[in-house]
Amino acid sequence: MGLVAIVTWLITAMVGIYLLYLWLSGGGLRQQATKVTRFPTGLVFAHPLLAVSALGCWIAYVLTLQRAFAWISFGVLAVSAVLGFVMFTRWLGGGRHARGAERRFPLVAVLLHGLAGVTTFVLVLLTAAVATGP
Repeated sequence: MGLVAIVTWLITAMVGIYLLYLWLSGGGLRQQATKVTRFPTGLVFAHPLLAVSALGCWIAYVLTLQRAFAWISFGVLAVSAVLGFVMFTRWLGGGRHARGAERRFPLVAVLLHGLAGVTTFVLVLLTAAVATGP
């Protein structure tokens, strides 16, 4: 299950990179000064930074089977998931009246990123819960 979690994590990351590209190419950073975007820069960059850090811990768990790595990974991933949920609710709040770069996000990409993220979260939780090792 640990390797399956890595695969879903990578799918989540690829779609997330695509969404970040759309936000950046749509002027997301430039829109910070005028408060047009609903996504603060700290939120936009903390979410993937935490997710990548959690993935690093997860890979350490898969290689060593040390349960501490699994739980650290889950904890960091949980914080990243909360930040992702905050961005999702802000994106939903924009609706058809959104003015920022996030208005260009395709619904399919947002849903795929969220679904893959939730799947990864559940897989990591279940694997950490049954983890063996020192």
